[in-house]
Amino acid sequence: MPKILLIISGSIAAYKGLELIRLLRMENLSVKVILTPGGAQFITPLSCAVLSGQPVFTDLFSPTEETEMGHIRLAREADMVVIAPATADLMAKAAQGRADDLASTVLLATTAPLLMAPAMNVEMWHHPATQVNLSLLKERGVRFIGPDSGELACGESGLGKMVEPSLICTTLLKALGEDKPLKGKKALVTAGPTCEPIDPVRYISNASSGKQGYAIAEALLKKGAEVILVTGPSSLPIPKGAHVITIQTAEDMWKATESHLPVDLAICTAAVTDWRSEAFSPQKIKKGSALSVLSLTPNRDILASLATHKMRPSLLIGFAAETENVLENAKAKLSKCDWIIANDVKHGVFGSDNTQVHFLTPDTCEAWPPCGKKEVAEKLIARCEGALT
Repeated sequence: MPKILLIISGSIAAYKGLELIRLLRMENLSVKVILTPGGAQFITPLSCAVLSGQPVFTDLFSPTEETEMGHIRLAREADMVVIAPATADLMAKAAQGRADDLASTVLLATTAPLLMAPAMNVEMWHHPATQVNLSLLKERGVRFIGPDSGELACGESGLGKMVEPSLICTTLLKALGEDKPLKGKKALVTAGPTCEPIDPVRYISNASSGKQGYAIAEALLKKGAEVILVTGPSSLPIPKGAHVITIQTAEDMWKATESHLPVDLAICTAAVTDWRSEAFSPQKIKKGSALSVLSLTPNRDILASLATHKMRPSLLIGFAAETENVLENAKAKLSKCDWIIANDVKHGVFGSDNTQVHFLTPDTCEAWPPCGKKEVAEKLIARCEGALT
């Protein structure tokens, strides 16, 4: 379900924002609302909350929200940010990069597409400062719809009237469809650990949480790809829209992976356990048993198996989790795939929301700055767009 962040600012046209919320919800879109102090002079947070079915955000310094950096979360979660009505003041803040309230801070922090529906007095609209701000915002990729010409609330006539909510809704839906460069592409992502049983209660595994793979699956879904997520045990919420296959062992993961070939893109983030027990005990091995040696046998190398498969993906990407000689070990894996993402996991990367990686191809090696795993996912999928479209 696409996520819309709607900013309603201080114009008499704010009442149209309520109708816009209703229309967006009818299109099965998730709608979160930021109501500016000016907007709250015309409509109430309660009205917005009832129609959207979600809490309404009003304050940059809310102690309940900002303990978790609420403005950054709002900025990152949205698939599109809609400002309706967009006042001259909010346009100016956005153009100048000001961040003195919740709405302007989110506009500065978001990477989502922006759609503005201006509403203001005709002279305010035609003022050179507003027109300069309009040009600046358009140059930065902000989309505008309206304003319309007509009788304004102040009694004057001319350009400045906010377009009807139905037209905003139609424009938004079209824009969401246009931002799907991977539509028609099939992607397979492996994530999380695998568990290799020793007896009915014990197994060999690792500390992978699946966070990076799940973030990649979500980034692919946002870009319109069909996503198959093959995941080991994980407590993470399932990415909505993905075809998810839950597995336990490395062999389970390979069978699930192979059964969904061919794909355009495969990204292998899973921390596949390299070995399994040679002999599985059908009964729990008792503490007093003389188990001095555990015999192990290697598991299949899933990345190498994909690389040599007759239905090899058009673009094959591996992850290299290393604790020493990170780049050297990662470069050795490039014979198996097109790109490698390498990271040093000896400092608590497993289970963390943050990471630092190197992006390697046969010709390049880039050190990406420390960032969240979602940012790594978005950056990687942006590279995939260029390779697949």
